[in-house]
Amino acid sequence: MKPDPQPPNPEPASPTTFRLPPVHLVDPKSQLPPKDWPHAPVHRLAENAVYFVTASTLHKKYLFDTPAKRDLLERMLLSFAKRDGWQIEAWAVFANHYHIVARGQHDSRNLGEALHDLHGVSARELNKLDGVTERQVWFNFRDTKLTIQHSYLARLNYVHQNAVKHKLVGVANQYPWCSAAWFEREASPAQVKTIYACKIDRVNVEDDF
Repeated sequence: MKPDPQPPNPEPASPTTFRLPPVHLVDPKSQLPPKDWPHAPVHRLAENAVYFVTASTLHKKYLFDTPAKRDLLERMLLSFAKRDGWQIEAWAVFANHYHIVARGQHDSRNLGEALHDLHGVSARELNKLDGVTERQVWFNFRDTKLTIQHSYLARLNYVHQNAVKHKLVGVANQYPWCSAAWFEREASPAQVKTIYACKIDRVNVEDDF
């Protein structure tokens, strides 16, 4: 690892008992686990490791190309993170990639192993949904350990605003599969103002999706 709309009311699943139920083509959205919202956002580096992660599909194919499929990936991402002891502080899920800012705890599972599991299970469920077998869904992921406070805050804002950057919405909180609306609801007005004031034009991220 290198150094440096309105959502539904959730009924969080227990991270120790979470199992993804089978997904059916008839009504896949009804088969998803509840959206397991994180706790209130934290905006300091403190002593725990914080990583910025970008993961993409193979050849950047638009495999999560429907709302139901993006629901599937977003809910699995949040549920697996909670199960494995990672606090997701910002996320954005798209048809062919996702970004997260994730904070570890003293007992968190290895991040690479956690993402490997997430990608394996999400690929199998997506392939079931599409009626295909042995299709590779994920290509790889890139992670950066955030050690500078300004870099951390800028990447939080980068992820919140990513749907705007990709010209999918005009305002970040209008995009259903990102953390912007959650952040604005959970954070204090001062936190929202501080994060949204961070410039993201100098954030060096490979994001040509």
